Amino acid sequence: MRGEPSCPKCGGRVRAPGLFADSWQCDVHGTVHPVQPVVPPSVEALSVAVHRTRVPVWMPWPLPVGWLFTGVASAGDDRGGGRATAMACSGPGPLGGMGELILVAEELGVGLGARYAGMAGPDPGPDLDVEKPPEVKVLAAGRPTPLWHVSGAPDDRAVFAGEALGMWLWAIVWPEQSGMLMYDELVLADLRDVGAEVDLVPCGALSPRLLEP
Repeated sequence: MRGEPSCPKCGGRVRAPGLFADSWQCDVHGTVHPVQPVVPPSVEALSVAVHRTRVPVWMPWPLPVGWLFTGVASAGDDRGGGRATAMACSGPGPLGGMGELILVAEELGVGLGARYAGMAGPDPGPDLDVEKPPEVKVLAAGRPTPLWHVSGAPDDRAVFAGEALGMWLWAIVWPEQSGMLMYDELVLADLRDVGAEVDLVPCGALSPRLLEP
């Protein structure tokens, strides 16, 4: 995913719009919003993602102590704008060791969140039991936002999903026990609304999680 656009659902190669199709195409999933190449974390890369997106760019704000911004991925193109964003952060896990968190905001059917969750997707759908109380709550753009545990994810991660600002909100945490982080009522900011404070985001090394197929 680092060098060329890819399918948000499977990570495979996609074909650009051309003579026979006016949209990006995946051989497996048909019309998709392509994931753009991931670049190393920097304030500049973050600003580009923030200014081209049509969906929220969620980040814990402020970041937990010791945590760093470790990359951002987006699905979409210059013509239609970003239709999904994936924000990666990493830092000390609540039970020791290092934890990693990817927050995905996306329109219905894009499939980027399910891809990082290790699930078929494209949306949480039947794996989200909204009939029972939510496992965690976050404050997203100042609004209490319930998130439910998503069943069926691989054992190495904890996956939560819900809705915020009319979009899917996924929270994927590695390792699974670092999912305890989500029970601390995280405060999430949409970086589109943060302004010049984005320049203060501490940057770390690129998360390999963003590059996984």
